[in-house]
Amino acid sequence: MSRFFVDAWDPAYGASFEASPEGPSAQSNARVEADHELPALDWRAIGPRPGVSAPDVVLLVDGVRRIDAGVWTAEEDGASFPGLAASYAAGVVRCDLERGAAQLAGAKVERGLFTASPSATDVVAGNIRYPVHRVSGTGELAKLPAAVQGPLTALEVEVSATARTDHDLLVVDGQLRNRRHLPRTLGYIKSQHRQYLDARLTAVVIGLPPGHRSPVFRLGTAWDGWSWYLRLPVASGAPWAGIVRVECSAELAAEEAIHLADLSLVTLPRFASTPYKDPRAPQNLVPIAGLERLLRSRLGDARLLHRALTTAARTAATRAGR
Repeated sequence: MSRFFVDAWDPAYGASFEASPEGPSAQSNARVEADHELPALDWRAIGPRPGVSAPDVVLLVDGVRRIDAGVWTAEEDGASFPGLAASYAAGVVRCDLERGAAQLAGAKVERGLFTASPSATDVVAGNIRYPVHRVSGTGELAKLPAAVQGPLTALEVEVSATARTDHDLLVVDGQLRNRRHLPRTLGYIKSQHRQYLDARLTAVVIGLPPGHRSPVFRLGTAWDGWSWYLRLPVASGAPWAGIVRVECSAELAAEEAIHLADLSLVTLPRFASTPYKDPRAPQNLVPIAGLERLLRSRLGDARLLHRALTTAARTAATRAGR
C-alpha cells in the first residue's frame, strides 16, 4: 500500500522537490562519480564525525532581483529591441557562532537596463540611474531575465569579499556557478529540480535521518563540482522533506571536499527555519530569510520606480520629436 505525506513546504513556492521520478537520465546528462568517499555499493547515511566542529564564523550571502519595467528601444533604421529595467541587491550576514550573534556585514543595491540594442544609453528615472548592460544576440525577451544573474553574482562576490576572515565558512544561497574559485565556500541548493542519482543511491538520500548526509560524489555538469545531500531537522516524513543539496569546488581534492561536507553537517542545521515562521522551512535558512526581506526593502518602491521610468520614456520621446 502506498503512503501519504504532506510536504511542509508552502506550495505557493512550488515544491521542495520537482524533479522527474523517472531517474537521472530524464533530467540531466550529468556524469556522476559516486565512489569517492564510499563505494557506491556501500552508500549509507553519514552522521557527524567525532572531533568535527562548526567554524567560529559563518558568512551567508544571498541576492535578490526584481524587474521594474519592460522597455523597448527603437532604432533609426526601424528595428526595435526589447529590454528590462531591473533592480538587484546582494548582502552578507556574519554569524559569530562563538558569541551566538548575527549581523549584517554588507549590502549593496544596483540597477541596470538589459538590452541588445546597439544605441541604448543609460536611463535616468528621477534620481535613479539604470546603466546599460548590453546582452549578446538579438535580445529575445524570454532570455533577458537570465541576463541579470551575471551582474547579481558579481555583486554577491563583491559584498562577501569584504567580510571574509581567515577561518570562516562562506555559504552561498544557490549553486556556486562562477564562484567556485572562492575559498571555503559552499553552494546551498534548497529546492531540487534535477534528479542526478540512480534509484539505488536516491533511496539512500530519501532515507537520511535528520542531521545526516549522503556520501560525497563528483558531479560532472556544465559546472563541474563535488556535491552531497543533507537532511535538516524536520518533523515531516515526506521522502524529500528537509533535504538540501550542497556543493563545493571541483578544484578541491576529495579529502578537502569530504571535510567541507562534514563541516556543513555540523553547521547548516543550526540555521534551519521552522514551519510556523517560514513557508519554506526548514530549507530556507533563518539568516537567509531575514537577509532576503532586508534586501527587497532596499530595492525601493516598485510602483514609484515604474512611474519614474514611464515619465523618463515620455520625456525622451518628447525630446526626440522636436
